[in-house]
Amino acid sequence: MISIKYQICYLLSVIHKTAIVDKKAKISDKVEIGPYCIIGPEVEIGNNSVLHSHVNIVGNTKIGDNNQIYPFSSIGTPPQDLKYKGEKNLLVIGNNNKFREYVNINPGTGHGGGITRIGDNNLFMVYCHVAHDCLISNNIVLANNVQVGGHVTIQNSAIVGGSCAIHQFSRIGESAMIGGMTGVLSDVIPFGLSMGNRNNLTGLNLIGLRRSKVSNENIKKIQLAYEIIFKTPRFRENIDQLNNDLKNNEFVKKILNFINSDKKRPISLPPSL
Repeated sequence: MISIKYQICYLLSVIHKTAIVDKKAKISDKVEIGPYCIIGPEVEIGNNSVLHSHVNIVGNTKIGDNNQIYPFSSIGTPPQDLKYKGEKNLLVIGNNNKFREYVNINPGTGHGGGITRIGDNNLFMVYCHVAHDCLISNNIVLANNVQVGGHVTIQNSAIVGGSCAIHQFSRIGESAMIGGMTGVLSDVIPFGLSMGNRNNLTGLNLIGLRRSKVSNENIKKIQLAYEIIFKTPRFRENIDQLNNDLKNNEFVKKILNFINSDKKRPISLPPSL
């Protein structure tokens, strides 16, 4: 039996007569579920979320408040991973996200911690795919047809251009920008600008920094640190040449922490290196 709390929420929500909503699903207050949507028994949907029509949400999927999910999106279906054997898994989605038409998001696997997590205020444009065990943070834009492989981490405020393919286990740093149709095989530093058939680091995302109201003084320090770190292929050794003023800058620190946090992963480098 569904709880009294969720019985009341059902009454306050707008559910189209053609939608199929399992009685065990937990639908919060003022949720709109449009025509021909299918909602599974383990699904939870937060307040004021809207499923426009033909949306499929299944599995152990927890969705927060004020999310917009557009037609033919498929959320929570089993991972596209041959190692997945039906183990318990989870998909957690935060608040204020927009999932445009044909978006597909899979939950985690036992090999990756069992959870895929989506943060807040993200935009997933048409045909985006987010695979198992990914960590997608906040204020991120994935443009049309971005394909995100398993175990990928994308940090806050990154922008990924249309038709990009992101290789499994890749990391994209805070406020980085990936040019359209880029194949991302190596990690992109915070504030980096990366593009190409196989991604190269082509500079800093200066437009993104200015939009984020980072001061000119800090931008100059990031640029100087970038020039020192990536002047030769031995970028990890070059870090030692940074003076304390640069090392202690809050934005440069994010780049250094990103580079040092996973020394096994390749880092995207300028094409001249």
